[in-house]
Amino acid sequence: MADDIPPAPFERSARRDLRFWAMLAVGIGFAWAGSTIDPATNCDSSGACAPWLVPVAKWMGIGLSMTALGFLWANPRRGSRFDDRSGELVWWQNRVTGSPGDSGRIRPDRISRIRIVSQSEGQDEVHLYDAQGERLAFFDGEVIPWPYQGWAERLARAWPHIVVESDD
Repeated sequence: MADDIPPAPFERSARRDLRFWAMLAVGIGFAWAGSTIDPATNCDSSGACAPWLVPVAKWMGIGLSMTALGFLWANPRRGSRFDDRSGELVWWQNRVTGSPGDSGRIRPDRISRIRIVSQSEGQDEVHLYDAQGERLAFFDGEVIPWPYQGWAERLARAWPHIVVESDD
């Protein structure tokens, strides 16, 4: 039956994430503007001037562009899938190499509840809980596809003991 199939594998990388391309575009825009605007002409109609803002914008743009280029060059990856042999939910997230939370494995029978917490500005959080109500550490929404509700409901259909809660 199609309802008992777990969610499909998911993977994203910096090069396929629009946030890093947007950072690069904004950074280049600020660097270009800071390089082409004469600081002496940075005055408003009342005559108040802030010539120091132009070089600040330029260096902020260079810094933002370099940060974006670093992510695009390193191309960190994140995602999740179900291991065919063990049946575990395997997830990975390239944060800082060797730090706790870079990757993990969770047996679906350990998950009793999935809670989707709505934050301001559309930044939802996903929390997994075990049967004792303890949050399973390091798993978050960056390793699953958006909308999170659909992924969670598909997981709950495949493992009916899992309860999905949402703050909507």
